[in-house]
Amino acid sequence: MKICLVSVEIFAWGKYGGFGRATRTIGRELVKRGIEVCAVVPLRNGQKPVENLDGITVYGFPPFFPWLARKLLKDCNADIYHSCEPSYTTYLALKAMPQKKHMVTVRDPRDSMDWKIEFKHPSHNKLQVMTNYLFENNFLVRRCIKQMDAVYTAAQCLIPKVRYMYNLHFDPGFLPTPVTIHQEIDKAKTPTVFYLSRLDRRKRPALFLDLAEKFPHVKFVVMGQSRDKKWEAYLKKTYADIPNLEFIGFVDQFSSDDHRRLINQSWIMVNTAYREGLPNAFLESTASKCAILSHVNPDGFASQFGYHAKNNNFAEGLRFLLENNRWRERGEKGYQYVQKIFETNSAIKKHIDIYSQLIRQ
Repeated sequence: MKICLVSVEIFAWGKYGGFGRATRTIGRELVKRGIEVCAVVPLRNGQKPVENLDGITVYGFPPFFPWLARKLLKDCNADIYHSCEPSYTTYLALKAMPQKKHMVTVRDPRDSMDWKIEFKHPSHNKLQVMTNYLFENNFLVRRCIKQMDAVYTAAQCLIPKVRYMYNLHFDPGFLPTPVTIHQEIDKAKTPTVFYLSRLDRRKRPALFLDLAEKFPHVKFVVMGQSRDKKWEAYLKKTYADIPNLEFIGFVDQFSSDDHRRLINQSWIMVNTAYREGLPNAFLESTASKCAILSHVNPDGFASQFGYHAKNNNFAEGLRFLLENNRWRERGEKGYQYVQKIFETNSAIKKHIDIYSQLIRQ
């Protein structure tokens, strides 16, 4: 069996997003189980046209000449082409290798309202948002989803949205993203709250940073960086005088144990974004028994395993979770849920079972 992972990114070479994290994790775990894996992604700075990453053969194509990916997709000659998020490369894979099996996992479906939010609060600039829109959501992409041999979502709450967006005549399946469940978890004695996301405008990090001044007895840790370095520098300068606030920066979970250690010590993960799919940060946090304090509430992660700050009432939510150590009980509840659904072995087994079924068909 040979799998080609088609993605807009992979977690390396300066591009560190949720799609890339999922792609690299799935590929790495498949390789560990003796499956041949290649990936086709846009080239990033410092990336060679062909690389080996965790046993995955990674082919890169120039971002501004995406049609060149067609040859790479043919060269892969995989049994299954698995798009880890729809894009123009998904369409190219279908056209280049129509005799093979094609499937897609939709992780963050963006309708017109979502793209308006992206455009109003760009990670870098509005041109970048328009480029992403054309690459990930053009009519060829939308049309080819209906031709997939299998369509899945990374969260159960996204099933009706994906069915409506792509005008499917069936409900997509649910395919969990694998996450490592930590057995040894040593929480800090001091209340510790963390932010695990990019410091981009759409993520509204200032709402998290403002909390630090209101809760001086709580330690606040920021793990992440911004694509807009001027914006990041502005945030750091604005909040530099808050003694209980620490900017850690980007932490590479694939090459360092710091990521796991910092999450294991923390009590609560705060997500302040306008919109999300089901962020990997939710899975990683609950896998370390952290409660979730969030404005978004995919699959009930915030309302069941923490506090749903639907009115941006983060201070109220943080106070609620700290009071009587409610964070601990809710974090434990989230831990049990994620262990049952998203644990790496069971999630990867589900991937392999789907691949095997598609090949038999």
